[in-house]
Amino acid sequence: MNYQWFQDINNLSVSHPVLDGFMIFLSQKALYLYAIVLLVLWLMNESYKRSAIYSGITGILGLIVNYIITLFYYEPRPFVSHHVHLLFKHAADASFPSDHTTGAFALSFAVFLTHKKLGSAMLAIAALTGLSRIWVGQHYPFDVAGSIVVGGIISILVYLMSPVIDPFVKVTLRKYNQVSHILKKAIWSK
Repeated sequence: MNYQWFQDINNLSVSHPVLDGFMIFLSQKALYLYAIVLLVLWLMNESYKRSAIYSGITGILGLIVNYIITLFYYEPRPFVSHHVHLLFKHAADASFPSDHTTGAFALSFAVFLTHKKLGSAMLAIAALTGLSRIWVGQHYPFDVAGSIVVGGIISILVYLMSPVIDPFVKVTLRKYNQVSHILKKAIWSK
């Protein structure tokens, strides 16, 4: 079933050049879009800065969990086991779970928990990112589904653990504000 769903999606590629280009872009560059969103969040008010920090923590933990999963379970990538429409080369490392999709969903869920509208838009891009990983021949649908679960669970756990994590976040923001104030003062005094 997993391979059949993979084929259903992956066989749509190579006959739609514009859509292929879009999927390749998402598959390779979506995490840069997320970095830009986090930077913009950081440049806004304290609430958004906090979301940026929590998103970063969630994304890092999601990728750590992915790594741990690959130590216990190895699924070869579709292009290793089957003839697929591979739209760009990739290392033949573990397919399950998808790091790109986990990162996208972990960051998106983390923002969604505090900023629903922005988080919803990010979740839509995360879903397209997951789809793109199948489209370009890099992952199976279950790899993407597993990544959504990992990203969601980690986001919820970080959200529930926020009373424990919050002192770290407060110190980070306080130190940033102190350094920012000193830099602004130094710049304006010249």
